Amino acid sequence: MIKKEAKTVARKRRHERVRNRVSGTASVPRLNVFRSNSHIFAQIIDDEVGNTLVSSSSVELKIKNGGNVEGAKVVGADIAKKALKAGIKKVVFDRGGYQYHGRIEALADAARENGLEF
Repeated sequence: MIKKEAKTVARKRRHERVRNRVSGTASVPRLNVFRSNSHIFAQIIDDEVGNTLVSSSSVELKIKNGGNVEGAKVVGADIAKKALKAGIKKVVFDRGGYQYHGRIEALADAARENGLEF
């Protein structure tokens, strides 16, 4: 009998593969995304030092339903505004092992529309 791998374990394996290729520097940091059933989180990270430069989440913004596409758009716009205020214009996108679809795509598009380049 073939046993199916848990979704979180499979996502973590995919994320490790992405992280082998994607790394943030001081000049071009990494935009990381994590989503749960009810919220979405985004961080801009300098991997050379290991510091989070800017972060935003649906919890922080007190979005009533942060687990949908509209919540992801608000978080994407907020992280872009905070990044531009901190002097960050260009980032590399780390989708966190998630499919580039739905909430992840909405967050990325909103960040692009508000001035981030990736």
